[in-house]
Amino acid sequence: MALLHVAAVQAGYLLAYLLAVLLLLFFCYCLYVRHVHAKYDHLPGPPRESFLLGHSRLIARESRSGRVVHDRFLEWAEKYGPVYRLNFLHYVSVAVYDQEATKEILMSPKYTKDKFVYKRLFNMYGTRFLGNGLVTAIDHDLWYRQRRIMDPAFSSSYLRGLMSTFNERADRLMDKLAELAESQSPAMMRELVNKVTLDVITKVAFGVDLDLFHTSNSPFPRAIERCLEGTLHFLRDPMFEYYPQNRKEVRETRKAVQLLRETGSKWITERKEAVQNGEDVPMDILTQILKSAEENKSHEDDWEIMLDNFLTFFIAGQETTANQLAFAIMELGRLPEIMAKLREEVDEVIGTKPEVSYEDLGNLTYLSQVLKETLRLYPTAPGTTRWAADDIVIDGIKIPGGFQVVLSSYVSSRLERFFKDPLKFDPERFSLDAPKPYFCYYPFALGPRSCLGQNFSQMEAKVVLAKLVQRFDYTLLPGQSFDILDTGTLRPLSGVQCLIKTRDSTLK
Repeated sequence: MALLHVAAVQAGYLLAYLLAVLLLLFFCYCLYVRHVHAKYDHLPGPPRESFLLGHSRLIARESRSGRVVHDRFLEWAEKYGPVYRLNFLHYVSVAVYDQEATKEILMSPKYTKDKFVYKRLFNMYGTRFLGNGLVTAIDHDLWYRQRRIMDPAFSSSYLRGLMSTFNERADRLMDKLAELAESQSPAMMRELVNKVTLDVITKVAFGVDLDLFHTSNSPFPRAIERCLEGTLHFLRDPMFEYYPQNRKEVRETRKAVQLLRETGSKWITERKEAVQNGEDVPMDILTQILKSAEENKSHEDDWEIMLDNFLTFFIAGQETTANQLAFAIMELGRLPEIMAKLREEVDEVIGTKPEVSYEDLGNLTYLSQVLKETLRLYPTAPGTTRWAADDIVIDGIKIPGGFQVVLSSYVSSRLERFFKDPLKFDPERFSLDAPKPYFCYYPFALGPRSCLGQNFSQMEAKVVLAKLVQRFDYTLLPGQSFDILDTGTLRPLSGVQCLIKTRDSTLK
């Protein structure tokens, strides 16, 4: 009994000692957080809700409420000016809407991708997600090798050769719309254009024909949506996965990521075998992914990096274009004068031709303006972040190095000081004689880490929208919302519900 008593006393002392050490460490950490606050509290910004958690709970609430969190960033930009700070633990984010600073930060390679965001996307809920792919690679050399190898798959000569696929896949949508017009059934345009863009990216990037207009049980659209929603919660609410009520959603997200990586593994293996058997293979993204691994044999993680890039292109290659098209269709539906001007151009350039040619794209100038204005108001990938390791002066304010820079095209494109009457949809902002927006409009980012697929995306969007305007009239169903759904990317909340009417039976 005496021995047990001694052991119990010793255990009590040990527990008290450990507790004291933990309290001391926590106290030291709080002192460090206070030190960080002191370095950056000369910057304007909203008051912190919590000493340690800073603004993170507020941002998480915004996401859960269904509001677009970027609208809150816009309110803060209007209140606090072109530079303001946000806090989370010992991390500091500085939101920047100063044009010269935006130019410096996005155009210079010394401002790397921010580790806090992009490193977190390596894994999601314990499952490898985007890893070290083209978007998330922090190491410049690793990123540069991948980008250099991928470039040929997005060259103008290669993209020109994709016009037949763009047309053929767009025609599948037109056939579906003709069916809906005949039956006078409502069309959920966001869902339909999403099928087109997913069909396009799988065909031209991976050589696979999903044919989603004739396949009702494909798991891929839902898997992509699940990954995007999971990313939103994962980045904005660090505690999301630990709440019991979210366990099912976390499990579904893991399964979605695993499905896409397993699909990538299967398709890459099939392409690799085709190459080894001497078969002719297209110089598409999948071939370039294999080439990237071939040139980086020394990298022990090459297979996983191939899957990282597969997921990157599979998800990003369809989501942003589909949402841009859906927003454009929504705005054209409620602005008949803009639709009339666009239709006049389409009729003049394309007429009754069954296909849109590469040369036609260059002549569809007003259509280009419509798509650019769509991305101004609704940048489907609304922001990006960079890491500022060194001191920098922004808008006359000296900011010590060691902080995350937050840049949002959504916010800067809706600020009155950059765009007159910014909430008005006006394609004339991008006419040839209009002043060019100076580092306040960057829906595909800017500089060396800008989106590789932006020309691909806009060519595809032009073909689909031109054919839609050429062949159909449509009206928006009354009662639907015109609000934005924030799923990490931005999409129309109500999905853009339309009634379709065929313009001319000869164009069916």
